[in-house]
Amino acid sequence: MHTQFSVQEYDAAAAYIRARMAQQPTVGLILGSGLSPLAESIEEAIRIPYADIPHFPLSTVEGHAGQLVIGRLSGVQVCTMQGRFHFYEGYTPQQITFPVRVMRRLGVQTLIVTNAAGGLNPAFGAGDLMLIVDHLNFVGMAGNHPLYGPNVGAFGARFPSMTHAYAPALRERLLATAAELQIPVQQGVYAMVSGPSFETPAEVRYLRNTGADAVGMSTAPEVVVACHAGMAVLGISSITNVCVDAVDSGAETTHTEVLATGREIVPRLTRLLVGVLKKLGDGEGA
Repeated sequence: MHTQFSVQEYDAAAAYIRARMAQQPTVGLILGSGLSPLAESIEEAIRIPYADIPHFPLSTVEGHAGQLVIGRLSGVQVCTMQGRFHFYEGYTPQQITFPVRVMRRLGVQTLIVTNAAGGLNPAFGAGDLMLIVDHLNFVGMAGNHPLYGPNVGAFGARFPSMTHAYAPALRERLLATAAELQIPVQQGVYAMVSGPSFETPAEVRYLRNTGADAVGMSTAPEVVVACHAGMAVLGISSITNVCVDAVDSGAETTHTEVLATGREIVPRLTRLLVGVLKKLGDGEGA
């Protein structure tokens, strides 16, 4: 199931994008379910459909636009994935993370990942924002790891450390920005499962017992590959639903609910990210 890419294939995609860019991006941004509207805030935007980029996968999920948006956000040049790829779509971890390595070849140094997630922590409510402090990559731990196979030394070492996968300096900047803007932010551990089914009540209880505060079906592979390539990572989960932990509950989780709550969160998340990017532009980043 593993697909290996050569440096030449990453560079072919990067060259196609570079030929259409007006400015050099320094920050990469990955937008999760329901969060695509955030890309509309990007100024002087150039939009490149994934289908046009050599070797790029295609996003097949509702709520994912399927294009790169490159431009200026809060004075910082960003390369934004408006729609990401998932393991449950049939893509390999190497395909899922292909764009991250392409961003690195374009000169991106910082990666900001966002996702829609279910709240496991009883203190969380739908509509909350959670700063990711660490993750549990259950898909990778089961053997579907994005760094499986020969190491691509052009990006990083064979055995990258994941102790500080989510850059402490970036987390501090986000919390400071949230305090300034008076936007409440939770903090916690994100668990990645494969999906596409939502979790059973027993799985919800199990995940909560592992120390996870939120659960979703993305993010961990991109973060691992970004860390391997020496990029600083900031992760934010939009808590779009509260996970159901009792079989006799009348509640149901639906993708429609996830998208709707994601759209409600976008204005707050946009303000928060714009504030963080301003700090990065001012030289306060990691």
